[in-house]
Amino acid sequence: MRYLFALLVALGVPALASASPAPSVSATEQGVAIGGYDPVAYFTEGHPVAGSASFELRWAGATWRFASAASRARFEASPEAFAPAFGGYCAWAISQNYIAPGDPLVWRIVDGRLYLNFNRRAQMLWEADLMAAIARGHANWPAVLGTAANR
Repeated sequence: MRYLFALLVALGVPALASASPAPSVSATEQGVAIGGYDPVAYFTEGHPVAGSASFELRWAGATWRFASAASRARFEASPEAFAPAFGGYCAWAISQNYIAPGDPLVWRIVDGRLYLNFNRRAQMLWEADLMAAIARGHANWPAVLGTAANR
């Protein structure tokens, strides 16, 4: 546990702790998922595109923003296909059984799923053992949300 804490400090990754389970979607203080970026654009444009408050949708307890009405409609028809894995939390952190916010500018699509990471260093660690890290993340998810209070 000390090693993990030291590594987190070295990476500048805050482990989230709270008295109650973390929300299932990582969101800003205003409740906006993935920093207001359009989750569909990662797949259709190949890069992050800022969403607009004009094209919002509530899903999974958060507000999602989109660059267009068409993008919002695609998400609404199949949100699980476009929402980032692990609720937009850092994929590497989830693979290590803790949570940290994902950065919408630090992303990768693997096997048709969008993954976010806290920063480039966390993404490098995650990608170094990519498929095993994804498997560990899925094994930890969503139980890690309830254990955040134990960190």
